[in-house]
Amino acid sequence: CRFSQMLHPIFEEASNVIKEEYPDKNQVVFARVDCDQHSDIAQRYRISKYPTLKLFRNGMMMKREYRGQRSVTAIADYIRQQKSNPIREVQDLEEISSLDRSRRNIVGYFEQKDSDNYRTFERVANILHDDCVFLSAFGAISKAERFSGDNVIYKPPGENAPDMVYLGSLTNFDLFYAWTQDKCVPLVREITFENGEELTEEGLPFLILFHMKDDLESLEKFQQEVARQLISEKGTINFLHADCDKFRHPLLHIQKTPADCPVIAIDSFRHMYVFPDFSDLSVPGKLKQFVLDLHSGKLHREFHHGPDPTDVAPGQPIQDLASSPPESSFQKLAPSEHRYTLLREKDEL
Repeated sequence: CRFSQMLHPIFEEASNVIKEEYPDKNQVVFARVDCDQHSDIAQRYRISKYPTLKLFRNGMMMKREYRGQRSVTAIADYIRQQKSNPIREVQDLEEISSLDRSRRNIVGYFEQKDSDNYRTFERVANILHDDCVFLSAFGAISKAERFSGDNVIYKPPGENAPDMVYLGSLTNFDLFYAWTQDKCVPLVREITFENGEELTEEGLPFLILFHMKDDLESLEKFQQEVARQLISEKGTINFLHADCDKFRHPLLHIQKTPADCPVIAIDSFRHMYVFPDFSDLSVPGKLKQFVLDLHSGKLHREFHHGPDPTDVAPGQPIQDLASSPPESSFQKLAPSEHRYTLLREKDEL
């Protein structure tokens, strides 16, 4: 790969620069993988383009890969930034009352910094600092909040949103990470030009609500139904919402315009499928069945061949389907390419 060959000396020189600043080899490790020789590694981390620069912390791959300038200075600066402390130390509890409540905040109250509890807090903050603001207080400053030992509180967005207290063990990294990720990464995320490729690289199909930016009512309804019907599907599909005005191009692929919003669709990276009617969103089990039909292959079959025979309306002869398939919203769709269509729109803009 010509681009990999061009990057190789730059990457190596950046590693030498960082090695001088962080001589302890356990601080920062630069590594390269020949994906022809080690296709199993490329497959495990879903590497499909070259060169790709991935960041790992404590053996865990970060979801945001490096997309900055391919220069020694830029790569070295990125590493320095990643080495900076992601936790702001609070000097007075009054600072907590003036937090930016448009952000997701995780506040830890500890007896001392040199403790296993705080080390777990640090590890999790290093991984999730792009998604949450992490703050900590120690000793006498934090004493009022440590009535039953070290304490961690999640302060969600919204001035009147109630705090949530972590009740598990702070020495259990997996437990604390799972709790914090659940709080910091919303169940329904917004897809934008900036994070579209990143979300695609997670490898999961998209369930997307297209809505007008000021239509918060539809978004809230979608969030509620996703939480009610689809929480068990988390990990098999990404729940997203998108601004109809910004993403006119993906809407065109399903023969919709902003005037049709709100619209719900699935992008499987092979095709896009439309949820028949937004007003059916609150019908018990309807949205879940839409997602299950994706996983079973039903949506794909109906996209190409029309409704399954079992879905024929009572009294309609099955042979009619073979000779003249009824036109459905699925059949009208133009297949999307492997990359989500918003990426092409970004290029056009």
